[in-house]
Amino acid sequence: MADTQAPWGRVDETGTVFVRTADGERAVGQYPDGTPDEALAYFERKFTELAGQVTLLEQRVKRGTPGADVAKSVANLRESIADANAVGDLASLEARLDALQGSVDKLTEEQAAEAKAAVEAALAERTALVEEVEALSNQDFSKVQWKHVSANLDALFERWQKHQHDGPRLPKGESNELWKRFRAARTVIESHRKAFFAELDSTHKEVRIRKQELAEKAEALAPKGVDGIPAYRALLDDWKRAGRAGKKADDSLWARFKAAGDVLYAAKAEIDARDDAEFGANLEKKLALLDEAEPLLAETDRDVAREALLSIQSRWDSIGKVPRDKVKQVEDRMRKVESAVRKLDEDFWHRNNPEKKARSEGLAAQLEESIAKLEKELESATAEGDAKKIAEAQEALDAQKAWLDALN
Repeated sequence: MADTQAPWGRVDETGTVFVRTADGERAVGQYPDGTPDEALAYFERKFTELAGQVTLLEQRVKRGTPGADVAKSVANLRESIADANAVGDLASLEARLDALQGSVDKLTEEQAAEAKAAVEAALAERTALVEEVEALSNQDFSKVQWKHVSANLDALFERWQKHQHDGPRLPKGESNELWKRFRAARTVIESHRKAFFAELDSTHKEVRIRKQELAEKAEALAPKGVDGIPAYRALLDDWKRAGRAGKKADDSLWARFKAAGDVLYAAKAEIDARDDAEFGANLEKKLALLDEAEPLLAETDRDVAREALLSIQSRWDSIGKVPRDKVKQVEDRMRKVESAVRKLDEDFWHRNNPEKKARSEGLAAQLEESIAKLEKELESATAEGDAKKIAEAQEALDAQKAWLDALN
């Protein structure tokens, strides 16, 4: 049987398949159950499989697969190609692997630089997180709002965990040092928070006990009815000074305390309702008196106004109470009339005060004498035709007359 030839291999008469290489040729195997063409085709498919692996590696490099992974695959594939039982251009595959090795070296260098930059950026980010939590731990905890502080701390810890999970792996020493700082600051905050809420719980407990006592005292006033209201108001002042017992306890205790007050004020409302019904007739009488009194607002005769008001006041007092919601309305109207009559009295005494009257009469005489003098000066200035003297005399004369009118 003659040799069967192909571009990169042959099959001899014994059925042995050879591949041609730069160093000559070497046997790659036999295909005893087939024809020479089938034998060559079988080993050519082996070459195609190897070429496919090289192509896959080239694609992985283009996608940016970590250089170390590709380098390992290149080395393994190079060993496979060196003594591959395949027929094809094995030298071209080795050349492609050489090119890949150069790309891998460059890729590895770039990826190392990127990884270094990523680590440096991650260190900076994690350091910033540590500085934030340390700033949070250095506050004056006597002035903070713990709801806000707790929310900030939880958010920082969540960011830390996310950064740790999603970010690049940091050098162990630096990572541990940053975590120690973060944990220390977090511990400071937690200890202050626990102390604050422990103290708050203690305060709430004391206030709760105090408000329970106040609620019980308020409930004990129920049998007194209206007479218990002053004591209830005093208890309400104590309640306001007692402080906070926590929202849930405050709401519950306040419901008890208010219910106790509602009992007292319900009794008062019943009495007020009866009084209002009883005092309704009194209201009508006082409204009639107001209709009689309010014309005095326009009265100018002091004696007439005083006499009429005294009569009205006497009858007003004898009528008695009016419904509570009308008290202010009728009292304000009566006060207005009383103020008007009182003003008539004040004006009368102001005008007829002997001492003031004497002073006014003396001053009036002086002003009249001055006015007479100024009139003569004005007459002389007019005769002389001196405009300046005329103006000055007229101005002084007008002022003196105005003062005299004010006195009169």
